[in-house]
Amino acid sequence: MISPYDGPNGNAGVDGEGERIVVRDRRRIDPVTGEVRTPGGETPPGATPAAGPAEDTAPETDAELAELAAQVAERTADLQRVTAEYANYRRRVDRDREGVLVSARVQFVSELLTVLDDLDRAEAHGDLTGAFKSVGDKVVGVVTKLGLEAFGAEGELFDPSLHEAVQHDTAEDAGTGPTVTVISTVLRRGYRLADRVLRPAMVTVVDRAEQAETAPPPGTADTAAVEQPPTDSA
Repeated sequence: MISPYDGPNGNAGVDGEGERIVVRDRRRIDPVTGEVRTPGGETPPGATPAAGPAEDTAPETDAELAELAAQVAERTADLQRVTAEYANYRRRVDRDREGVLVSARVQFVSELLTVLDDLDRAEAHGDLTGAFKSVGDKVVGVVTKLGLEAFGAEGELFDPSLHEAVQHDTAEDAGTGPTVTVISTVLRRGYRLADRVLRPAMVTVVDRAEQAETAPPPGTADTAAVEQPPTDSA
């Protein structure tokens, strides 16, 4: 609100030196109407700002469409890469966790191999009876549940990666033909857990003649070689 001021020289709005004096009313409450005044450029309280012209966000050219498609393809590739990395991470974590568990089982079971050897010797001498046998069966059940497997039996083919031969003999009926090496006596059983050989089997081996392929039982004929009965000629 601008009000004129009468200077001493009688000119309205101009002081004695000829300068104009302007008085602005900055009161927020109108003294006449009692309403709240709103400074210029501001929106009154509770009023809705005037909506400006709507912006056109839709693509207008094929170049913009191609750019949007490229961005979508890039984001999709990033998502697929992150998904693949996460899947590889989970497989690696699962493999490491399984490796730790197997190592713990191997360390625990390895300490019981001498106990299993004592149980085998007691059973061979007929001393594994009564309460002693019950305890032995429980120990064997625990290590078997953990995945321990025993190997090495008489008559099996000799495998250097699994068996340790302390004596090598040749059978009398081996002859001069091809022979195979088999286990003749098991001195100490071998054990493995998962894909790890904890201890090779200590055995004695013998060379024996290879057994020939078993011939088919007499009277058995190949159905394809059976002659068809002659047909009567016209």
